[in-house]
Amino acid sequence: MNLHHLKVFLAVAESGSVSAGAARLFISQPAVTREIRDLEASIGLPLFDRRPRGVSLTEGGQRLLHYAQRIFALEEAAERDLRGFASLDDGELRLGASATLGSYLLPELIEGFHRLHPCVAIDLSVSNTREVAAQLEDGSISLGFVEGAFDEQAFASHLLDRDRLLPVAGPAHPLAGRSGLDARELAGQPHYLREEGSATRASVEQAYRERGIEVRARMSIGSTEALKRLVQDGRGIAWLSPHMVRKELASGRLVRLEVADLRIERSLHAIWRPKQNLSPAPAAFLDLVRKAD
Repeated sequence: MNLHHLKVFLAVAESGSVSAGAARLFISQPAVTREIRDLEASIGLPLFDRRPRGVSLTEGGQRLLHYAQRIFALEEAAERDLRGFASLDDGELRLGASATLGSYLLPELIEGFHRLHPCVAIDLSVSNTREVAAQLEDGSISLGFVEGAFDEQAFASHLLDRDRLLPVAGPAHPLAGRSGLDARELAGQPHYLREEGSATRASVEQAYRERGIEVRARMSIGSTEALKRLVQDGRGIAWLSPHMVRKELASGRLVRLEVADLRIERSLHAIWRPKQNLSPAPAAFLDLVRKAD
């Protein structure tokens, strides 16, 4: 069914005459008559009875009117929805982030975005770099925020910052307060590491490996908070971002170990699928992130 024909039909049906329908649509009366005839021919039914003053609907026309009104009401609803979506009066922002970014750096940006666009629903999933990349691939998130290495061929990216990992232990650890530590001595101690797929773990293992050292993993921990609590007992070492341990270092619950020959840094990036047209909410959030640099 030709929707233009249907729109002309609706205008005539609701206004009660060909002339009124033509005026409503800003087209000529002969054009309206032609459109109605074409629609009647395509359906195979008369839709109007012509009267001395105007027209009235046939039974077939009355049945069609019901559908025409629903169709164009839905069209108007779609236009309203998309206008709201484009102007950020509606919509959804789905983000994925690895632990440091998701727990310590993104919340302030998310709060700022919410103040600007309070009608946009925001969902943040905190996992690890591997899982964030997988979520981008399957479309469950629009923007990812990751620490360390990622597949630069698979994703477009924006560099947010650089982050240095610190070796920390509990104050009762045998190496606490020692100076002149080296990487090999540190590697001889049990390490608490993040889970497989974590960019933090990959950065630590790679740094030791470059010095010909295999680090001893006492335990793999998926939660940063759990990892910090385990290290505080003085029986292991962890490498963590300063953002994660600022309070613990200030209070003395954790201490930083001074290692002269091992420095671990990684880059923090926003990533997204390179051929993806970002919808308005993630595009606006990415713009906010860039302005915050």
